[in-house]
Amino acid sequence: MKIAIAQINATVGDLAGNVARIVEFAERACREGADLMVTPELALCGYPPEDLLLREDFIEDCERALDDLAQRVKGVTLVIGHPRVADGKRYNSASIIQGGTVIGVYDKQRLPNYTVFDEERYFDRGSESCVCSVNGVNFGVNICEDAWGAQGPATARARTSGPGDRIGINICADSWNAEAPRAAREAGATVLLVLNASPYHMGKQRVRQEVMRERVVETGLSLVYVNMVGGQDELVFDGASFVLNSTGVLTHQLPSFEESLGVVTLTDGEPQPGEIAAPLSQEAEVYRALQLGVRDYVNKNSFPGVLLGLSGGIDSALTLAVAVDALGAGRVRAVMMPSQYTAGMSVEDARAEAEALKVRYSEILIRPVFDAFLAALSAEFKGLPEDATEENIQSRIRGTLLMALSNKSGAIVLTTGNKSEMGTGYATLYGDMAGGFAVLKDINKMLVYRLARYRNSLSAVIPQRVIERAPSAELRPNQTDQDSLPPYPVLDAVMEAYVENDLSPRELIAQGYGPADVERVVRLIRGSEYKRRQAPVGIRITPRGFGKDWRFPITNKFRHRFG
Repeated sequence: MKIAIAQINATVGDLAGNVARIVEFAERACREGADLMVTPELALCGYPPEDLLLREDFIEDCERALDDLAQRVKGVTLVIGHPRVADGKRYNSASIIQGGTVIGVYDKQRLPNYTVFDEERYFDRGSESCVCSVNGVNFGVNICEDAWGAQGPATARARTSGPGDRIGINICADSWNAEAPRAAREAGATVLLVLNASPYHMGKQRVRQEVMRERVVETGLSLVYVNMVGGQDELVFDGASFVLNSTGVLTHQLPSFEESLGVVTLTDGEPQPGEIAAPLSQEAEVYRALQLGVRDYVNKNSFPGVLLGLSGGIDSALTLAVAVDALGAGRVRAVMMPSQYTAGMSVEDARAEAEALKVRYSEILIRPVFDAFLAALSAEFKGLPEDATEENIQSRIRGTLLMALSNKSGAIVLTTGNKSEMGTGYATLYGDMAGGFAVLKDINKMLVYRLARYRNSLSAVIPQRVIERAPSAELRPNQTDQDSLPPYPVLDAVMEAYVENDLSPRELIAQGYGPADVERVVRLIRGSEYKRRQAPVGIRITPRGFGKDWRFPITNKFRHRFG
């Protein structure tokens, strides 16, 4: 028999569009001779639907969409992820549809409630296995985290809806624990289907395959892991669905960051060797995540295009390249806004970048506006020395100009700040933080350089001196970033350990980082919480970005001990 893996890009709340996409994939699966097609977690409504799940009309519309889907899918057994309400409880579920009828339902048992996940807020836990037979093969179904975590007791009850109709399922988290997969095995499954909406971060695919291989070794079941693909606010789902045989050998690997239909042939319950997509370098992987995040945020929210301030620096150059690669040059506009402090080479490089990428480009001088601001404030500032105030005025003028162009055109402003800057507050509220989407929000400065070199390896669009020159905000004479920040290699290393790995300052110092550097970086991170809370949403590519999974209070008197 054949299983089709529908690695689809679902849009949260677009029930009609998602149904149409699933039907399209089911028709393709039929043409490929598939007997069964499995979709990602909550594919019907998109993931994560968040507080939409608390709306009664949303759940009712999901039920109607499921009924519609059941009537429209012909010739293939469908395993579809969707929310459902039963006996006053709300579940993250997967239904098995055959011949227009739901013949089995599995409810996710393990609800992740960490980092970006809040499933305990929305769902109740399931308790029963679902195992079903298609063409003589018994399938067990898990949902994501059901197959992750520590081993638990194996309890199962087979659920059947007719002679020979037995399929088993896990949903995402269910399969990160041994209990649900073992329960499926005890209920008679020989193949485990795992439905996932597993968001991307660097290194995630390796972890997924390692954990799923552990489940295979423990249960002796071959395993089909289907993952969602696409961007949803700050999350990017990378797809990269895969299949393991009963000895843990990888037999199929679907591409990352794109929709795909994979077809797996089973012989005596074992997947036969198939296509394995070539692995991507880390730089290629992250770059494609940024492309997908930008494309889906812009398109799914119906923006006609994007615009950004082009400074002649590396961050805006990389942001421009990502935007063009995601949307095409015709939907991208770049604006250079030089001041009296802007170096001539910055203007030259901005022009070169715009020309290389063939985008609409314009220049707006900000000195007249800056002089007008200073004149208006002259009485208030009389006798006071110049400081960061004057620098921030320049940044806010640029932010105002970009937002004005956004209002006129409907295009969304992409901000260009990176994680190193956002983390330490080296950014201006209502200035370079003004915008609708932060492409590099989770990209530290050293990774910015790596991505710029990677993009130039495809075609040279970022001038070499932009990569080589010392970074500067160019808001005062002879300014460089390192006047205000520790060296970026030190800053990024300390920030990664503190933010992403949760190491304490004392642990960082014990690992050899300088006490002064640690104290400075931690102080900057903690002191800029109020600014980050007002920053636009941006793409998450690390295990912990400044977004859903960073939840520290702004008003906070706690201070770390450094010794």
